[in-house]
Amino acid sequence: MAVQDKAPNSEKGITPAKKQALDDARLSDKTVDNRPQPLVELEQARKMIESLMKASAFGQQPGTDSEGASALEDILDRTTHANLSKLTLGLSPAALAGAYADWLVHLMVSPGKQSQLQKKALKKALRLSMQAGQCSVVNSEQPPNCIDPLPQDKRFKGDAWQQWPYNILYQSFLLQQQWWHNATTGVRGVTPQHERVVEFTSRQLLDMFSPSNFLLTNPELLEKTRAEGGQNLVRGARNFLEDWQTQINDGKAPGVQQYQVGKNIACTPGKVVYRNRLIELIQYEATTDKVRAEPIFIVPAWIMKYYILDLSENNSLVKYLTDQGYTVFIVSWKNPDSSDRDMGMEDYRTLGIMDSLTVINAITDNAPVHGVGYCLGGTLLSIAASAMARDGDERFKSLSFLAAQTDFTEAGELMLFINESQISFLEDTMWEQGFLDSKQMSGAFQLLRSNDLVWSRLMHDYLMGERSGLNDLMAWNADGTRMPYRMHSEYLRRLYLNNDLTEGRYMVNDKPVTISDIRAPIFSVGTEWDHVAPWHSVYKFHLLSDTELTFVLTNGGHNAGIVSEPGHPRRHFRSSTVQHDDYYVDPDSWKSNTEVQEGSWWPAFVNWLDTRSGKTVSPPAMGAPDSGFEPLCDAPGTYVLQD
Repeated sequence: MAVQDKAPNSEKGITPAKKQALDDARLSDKTVDNRPQPLVELEQARKMIESLMKASAFGQQPGTDSEGASALEDILDRTTHANLSKLTLGLSPAALAGAYADWLVHLMVSPGKQSQLQKKALKKALRLSMQAGQCSVVNSEQPPNCIDPLPQDKRFKGDAWQQWPYNILYQSFLLQQQWWHNATTGVRGVTPQHERVVEFTSRQLLDMFSPSNFLLTNPELLEKTRAEGGQNLVRGARNFLEDWQTQINDGKAPGVQQYQVGKNIACTPGKVVYRNRLIELIQYEATTDKVRAEPIFIVPAWIMKYYILDLSENNSLVKYLTDQGYTVFIVSWKNPDSSDRDMGMEDYRTLGIMDSLTVINAITDNAPVHGVGYCLGGTLLSIAASAMARDGDERFKSLSFLAAQTDFTEAGELMLFINESQISFLEDTMWEQGFLDSKQMSGAFQLLRSNDLVWSRLMHDYLMGERSGLNDLMAWNADGTRMPYRMHSEYLRRLYLNNDLTEGRYMVNDKPVTISDIRAPIFSVGTEWDHVAPWHSVYKFHLLSDTELTFVLTNGGHNAGIVSEPGHPRRHFRSSTVQHDDYYVDPDSWKSNTEVQEGSWWPAFVNWLDTRSGKTVSPPAMGAPDSGFEPLCDAPGTYVLQD
């Protein structure tokens, strides 16, 4: 079929000027390059160095000395940065040094701030000394703590930590942490991002030396070691060796083997009805005699694999939607390798969304589609939907965005890693290998929650000698993917760094797109504890859209808040709908004034879809053989199995 062979630039919407440019380029044996300038310069450098090496091999002189020298120096710089990134977990030393220099210089010329910090240090030392003196008196009443941990800090909650001398140890640590927070924030003249970087980095360094991380200063560890005669340390050593061997062999984490894709996860029955070089499109079998005429098309993020929305039978959003009488399609992305280095955001839009819509239209007899996008997939869906709305394409009946951002000015702690220095450093890392590896991405996410994902795990696995059981969500999280060089560079620069989509500079087919062009009703979901797409950022759909908008705020994090099946314990959500001409309400006021509803948000989502859907019809056939879209294989397909 034509759609299978269609190149990204072959869709409708190419202007006559663009067509003429393409024709001229072909005639002159040149190519039109729409990539960001850093990528274009990189490709030019690569070609220049190849030319230089060939010329040297045949004893010829390159075009000019400066061209060859510049290319060689550029390659040397990029190679150095790529190798350095292996030691710094992908973090730019220059970016970090610049942030600390900004903070330190401003602090040095702020005598008032210095005096304030000296007074705070003295007061904290006096409070701790008085606390220690009172606690050291035998049979005396336990005095109130100098400082209590934050509600989310579970390290010092146990009773053993409230006994002398361990209560003094952990309070001393918390007082130091508080002092450093005061020292790294509130210094006049420091840029906001540099302040956040310095505060964050200092907190990470301090967390390394928490008394909970060491055997001799952790009373719970000491008690366990005494009770077991040190066997917990023996088990911990075994756990460490097992993890080390897994790491060097690029194996799977212990316990992941019990979850197998297509057997006990990602096992909702269906067929792959379309495949191109980037995606497999899965159509799921109907479970009801009648279905809504409008199908649901789900676009998941490609930073991880699609089956977070099709985990086990009891918590699969895909199965839940099919059981409610919907025909469901979902994109399964290819796990890219070095050969896909030049795949860009436009490739993901055309090959992922536009090609899929063509297939879905053929299967469902051109029925309007309910589009659903999750995380990065939601951002891409918003771009595609905006371009379609601009061009008069009305195939979307509704649009739903799950933990998806379109404005990136307040994109959470990930913004710590977003500046020119850091992105250039990351581009050099990807330039060498052609992609960003899942381990490199997971390192950044672990830094954001180091207490939960790094230090507590090291203590639990290697000092306590215990292993936490894996659930299906954790197994999915361990099944990482890669990000193509060009796409990830465009994503970081255009969206995170420049915020082009919100500012009206994001181009599709040489014309800008804007969320305000969308007229289909929108259902947007944010999660309370999301550190990837903070709900305040997701809430900005209220500022950007010009249509009916239903906003839902559920408890949980970026993943667990979305995988929130009915019956899940301790779940609640808030929900309200506004029309395009309603007055704006700020997010915190909205939260305080919106009633909390107990339970999962999934039934509310289905009710919302039902009211925006038509009559029920017989389920469509699997695939559309007459249109060239025959079922290729059973779900979950082949791309999801790629390592």
